[in-house]
Amino acid sequence: MADNQETKESLQESLQQVIALLNKHRLVEELVHKQDMPKHDLVESLVHKQNLVELQKKLDELHPADVAYILESLPLEQRLEVWDLVKAERDGEILLEVSDAVRQTLIADMDSDELLAVAEQLDTDELADLAPDFPKDVLQELLDSLDIQNRERLQSALGYDEDAVGALMDFDIVTIREDVTLEVALRYLRRLGRLPDHTDKLFVVDRNEILQGVLPLKRLVVKDLDLTVAEVMADDAVVFHPEDKAADAAKAFERYDLVTAPVVDQQRKLVGRLTVDTVMDFIREEAESDMLSMAGLREEEDLFSSVWKSVRNRWAWLAINLMTAFVASRVISLFEGSIEKVVALAALMPIVAGIGGNSGNQTTTMIVRGLALGQVSSHNARSLLLKELGVSLMNGMVWGSVLGLIAYALYNNLALGLVMTGAMTLNLLLAAVMGVMIPLVMTKFGRDPAVGSSVLITAMTDSGGFFIFLGLATVFLL
Repeated sequence: MADNQETKESLQESLQQVIALLNKHRLVEELVHKQDMPKHDLVESLVHKQNLVELQKKLDELHPADVAYILESLPLEQRLEVWDLVKAERDGEILLEVSDAVRQTLIADMDSDELLAVAEQLDTDELADLAPDFPKDVLQELLDSLDIQNRERLQSALGYDEDAVGALMDFDIVTIREDVTLEVALRYLRRLGRLPDHTDKLFVVDRNEILQGVLPLKRLVVKDLDLTVAEVMADDAVVFHPEDKAADAAKAFERYDLVTAPVVDQQRKLVGRLTVDTVMDFIREEAESDMLSMAGLREEEDLFSSVWKSVRNRWAWLAINLMTAFVASRVISLFEGSIEKVVALAALMPIVAGIGGNSGNQTTTMIVRGLALGQVSSHNARSLLLKELGVSLMNGMVWGSVLGLIAYALYNNLALGLVMTGAMTLNLLLAAVMGVMIPLVMTKFGRDPAVGSSVLITAMTDSGGFFIFLGLATVFLL
C-alpha cells in the first residue's frame, strides 16, 4: 500500500512539473513575442527551443506508462504540445499505454509517415492493438510493408473479436523439440541471448509445430542435463484456443497461477501464447468498462474531449432515465388526492424509494459479479432469489420498523408508522426480485448485464416504491 501511495505521489509530482514547465514556456514566449528587438524572429526561435529542452529532458526520464498518464491528464492543446516533444522511438510504447479515447486524439495528430514509423517499433501482437485506430489507407500500407509471416499474423489477430484469446495472444515464443537433452536446450537458450518477457516455460513441439507439452524453466535448471526434454516436460499444460473467451482465460490464469500459456489451433498446432501482463490489462479494461456501463456511459471517455462527443457518449441512458422518471411522476399523480390530505406522505415517500434503490443495486452488483465469475446460472437462480428475498425481508422488517417509529414520532400517527414499515419491507422485496431477475434476463438475451442494470433497478424501485407506499397509505389512512 505504501509503495502504491509513493507511486501515485511521484506521478502527481511529475505531472505538476510538466504543467509548470508548460506554463513557464508559454509565459516566456509571450514576453519575447511582445519585445521589440533586432533579429526578433531568430531570438524568438532560440528561446522557444531552449524552453522546450528542459521539458523534453523531463519527459525522456519518465517511463512510457508515466508519460501516458500525463498525456491523459492534460487538455488537448497541452497534450499535443507534449506529444510533439516525445522522442519518436518511444511513440509506439506510449500509444500502447494510453487509453483508447486519448490514443485516438494522438493518432489523429500524426501523419502517415509517423504512424508507419511507429509500426516499425512494435511486435505484431502490439500492432494488433493499435491497428484498428489507424486510418484505412495507413493500415493497408502497413500490411503491404510487412513480410508474409507477420502480415498473416496481423490479419489473423485483427480477425478475432476483441474479447477473444486470439486478439490478446502474442507471437514472441520459444519452442524446442522433445528429443533433445536439457544440456542442448540450455545451449540453445544461451545462443538466443534473451528470452521474451514473462517466459516461465518453453513450448515443446514436433517438426510440424504440433504442441507436445511445456518445459518449465525451473525444471530445466534443476534436473540432470543428460535427461531429454520428453522425460522432464509436462504434457498436461493449460492450453487455449484463439476462439476462447478472454474472460474464461483470465479466470484460468487466476485459478492456476499461470504466467504464460500456449495457444493452439484445432489441430493443436502452436499459433501463439498468452501472458499474464496481457491478461491483467484485459481484466483492468473489463473492470473499467463495467464501471462505466453501470453508470450508463456507452464507452470510455477522454476527460478533455469535446462537449459534443461527451454528450453523444452520455445521452442514451439519460434519455432512459428521463422516461423512467416520467413514469414515476405519473405514479405519484395517481395519488395526488391522498398526498393533499396527508402532506406527510410527500416527505416520506422518497425515503422508501431511495432505500429500495440502494438495496436493489447491492443485489444487482452481487449477481453481475457472480455472472462474470461463472458462479451464477439457471440451475442456482432460484436459490439465489430465495436467499435475496430472505435478506430483504430481514432488512425490511428491521429498518422498516425503525423508519416506522421515526414517522410515528414525527407525525404522532401510528397508522402512518405501520404503513411506512409495510411499504419499506415490500419495496425491498421488490428490489430483491428485480436485482436478481434483471441481470439474468439481460444475460439470457445476450446482453451485458452490467450495462444499465443500475439504471433499470432504480427505475423499478422508484416507481414501485411510490406505488406501494402511496397505495398502502390510500387504503389504510384515508
